[in-house]
Amino acid sequence: MKFESVAEPIDILLIEDNAADVRLTEEVLTESKVHNNLRVVNDGAQALRYLRQQGEFRESRRPGLILLDLNLPVKDGREVLAEIKSDPSLKRIPVVVLTTSKAEEDILKTYNLHANCYITKPVDLEQFVTVVKYIEDFWLAIVRLPMNGKR
Repeated sequence: MKFESVAEPIDILLIEDNAADVRLTEEVLTESKVHNNLRVVNDGAQALRYLRQQGEFRESRRPGLILLDLNLPVKDGREVLAEIKSDPSLKRIPVVVLTTSKAEEDILKTYNLHANCYITKPVDLEQFVTVVKYIEDFWLAIVRLPMNGKR
């Protein structure tokens, strides 16, 4: 199935502290058929400053999609998700939880916090690449995302 390419680049914020997962995600999205701008932050507090355009992120663009790991330093992903979804200016940004946790408790909690979807990261390299490509196909080529900028 072929998907129509979006004319304007999609800004994606990857909130991930594992360097190998960041590198793989960057590689897959760089080869993407959908033009995107991937930004990466490595902890929850940094993510919230980025999203609120504070401090070193004063000039950052509001992402159209967030890929969020749950197990983050400083402020964990569950706290970040809760703050995003309780903030009127951020809550419409789709959040894809991409984590190693298979715990039913985490799945329920993140959906209760209004995550848009929950994906368990595969340990296998090829499967991880496949999952990122599926995220790309669904969220960047099929789903209609809100335009970038403050809302």
